Amino acid sequence: MDNPSCLVVKKRRGKKKGKKGELVDLCSLLTVCAQAVANYDQRTANDLLKQIRQHSSAFGDGTQRLAHYFAYGLEVRLAGTQTPISTHLSTRASAADVIQAYKVYISSCPFNRMPFYMSNRTILKQSEKATRLHIIDFGIGYGFQWPCFIHRVSQRPGGPPKLRITGLSFPNQAQKWQTIRLEDLNIDREEITVVNSMYRMRNLPDDTVVVSSPRDAVLKLIKSINPDIFIHGVINGTHNAPFFLPRFREALFHFSALFDVFEATVPHEDQGRMLYEREIYGKDAMNVIACEGIERVERPETYKQWQARNQRIGFRQLPLDRDIYKGVMTLVKSNYHQDFVIDEDGQWMLQGWKGRTYCALSFWKPVHEE
Repeated sequence: MDNPSCLVVKKRRGKKKGKKGELVDLCSLLTVCAQAVANYDQRTANDLLKQIRQHSSAFGDGTQRLAHYFAYGLEVRLAGTQTPISTHLSTRASAADVIQAYKVYISSCPFNRMPFYMSNRTILKQSEKATRLHIIDFGIGYGFQWPCFIHRVSQRPGGPPKLRITGLSFPNQAQKWQTIRLEDLNIDREEITVVNSMYRMRNLPDDTVVVSSPRDAVLKLIKSINPDIFIHGVINGTHNAPFFLPRFREALFHFSALFDVFEATVPHEDQGRMLYEREIYGKDAMNVIACEGIERVERPETYKQWQARNQRIGFRQLPLDRDIYKGVMTLVKSNYHQDFVIDEDGQWMLQGWKGRTYCALSFWKPVHEE
């Protein structure tokens, strides 16, 4: 994939009627602007930002929306402000708005729904004879994964198990996963224990920020829990370079695919789409572009990097359940746009859009030396 998708728009010449429209390549404008920002060339950067603003909008097509949020990120970086990213966008969304936006997202895109389906079915199989089940969810958020699971497990033949869910909020300065102790989790060895982490380990500081790797520390904690199964969902990202320009270019590829998904599947005027783009994609992109050091919390790795890390810490990978995996493929084929891709590589379930892998899911078990 050489260029982010759909990044060329028509430039209208205003008062000069009759002349053909001039093509404006927003991808090139954004990249050149990023170079100017990296070189602290404020005059050039501001001139380019003005051009980008003329052809971008939070209410336009997918390309224009992406450029709108990327321009915000470049503006914040250029200003060198430490103001939190959220203040540069609109007011905080209500829980009701978030739920509405999430409904739009899961109905148009399988990137969350399918890992939930695969994980929940796998947990049900793992615990089919259990009388007590403890799920520890690293990054539970609003807990959207669990209502369907609770409903299904409540209908288990012979009656449901006693269920306990321990939810840990997203990792941040106030909730540092690497400082959690085993005794904080109240592990009961008589229970079937499942550790679930869906996409949020990317927000842990990596080795370039903290020498004593928080990512390794959390994986070692999970190993000490000794779960019957560890479910690991990751964002497959290459936009975590320590240097700004390579990171910006990779972010452009990554986020252009996400905005393109909505462009192909959801109407422009849909309020849920606009809120999701602003609150999730927009803020994530701005963090990647504008922030450095501990302030930059969007730090994805590729699934192959996570595989190497998990194995080094002492986990062995489990095979995907073939029947459940086939069910995922059927659901995606029958319910979602034809350009969504489901694939498998090295016992990871991969999901992507138009050939670009966005996320991956795998299952693990600790290996203990005798």
